[in-house]
Amino acid sequence: MSDIRNKLYFVSDAHLGSGDDSRERELSLCRLLDTMKADAKRLVLLGDMFDFWFTYKHVVPRGHVRLLGKLAELADAGVEIHYYIGNHDMWLFDYLENEVGAVMHSEPDIVEFDGRRFLIGHGDGLGGFDPGYDRLKKVFRNRACQRMFALLPPKLTFPIAQRWSDSNKLKHQREGLQHYLGDDREGIVIYIKERMQQERFDYAVFGHRHTPLLMDIQNNPSTLITPIKYVNTGDWLDHRSYAVYSEGNLELREVN
Repeated sequence: MSDIRNKLYFVSDAHLGSGDDSRERELSLCRLLDTMKADAKRLVLLGDMFDFWFTYKHVVPRGHVRLLGKLAELADAGVEIHYYIGNHDMWLFDYLENEVGAVMHSEPDIVEFDGRRFLIGHGDGLGGFDPGYDRLKKVFRNRACQRMFALLPPKLTFPIAQRWSDSNKLKHQREGLQHYLGDDREGIVIYIKERMQQERFDYAVFGHRHTPLLMDIQNNPSTLITPIKYVNTGDWLDHRSYAVYSEGNLELREVN
């Protein structure tokens, strides 16, 4: 095995635990992660890897042992693991931090890798398109609400979460969101342009949209400023897509 670790990988939206093919998706995802052991310096999970997760003090949610074991294997091999929590797994808290040493992120931020600057996040609630969700997100992240939810037994909380998750998927399908909506209706794109006015970065990588995208974004076409490259990793539900950066090149890939 080569000792050269210089690649940055991005994966998102596996929604493990959802659908009859969850086990097959987990196995295929682990096969992908296994290929990273030779050259990955950093693995960034962009959220919603689990369809629902709540970190109890003494209870671990059932399933996903193959993915968790593979993440531990990568971490033990020296791969840096970063996790940007999504709207389905915002209650991961410190579980992956304690078990595999993952660096947890709750909001989009800019990080450096190989001398380049990356704006990275899950992508939910950006652009100001869904004030109802913004309010709900504040409730879900409220410490008091989290403590009250933790008092409920898992046999009650998981069915509640499953119904909420299923309703979200139906809304996503009903509103036809699994295609590019245009610059003025894509919350992530609007957010990227707002951040471009405030600070410099070279790439933007997000998940959440379940739509693989690779495009240039120019905040003001009349300027000579080089556009940044935006990649949306799509998902591991329908597309089996992911992104990889190496030596100045950011690519969007799909596994057949």
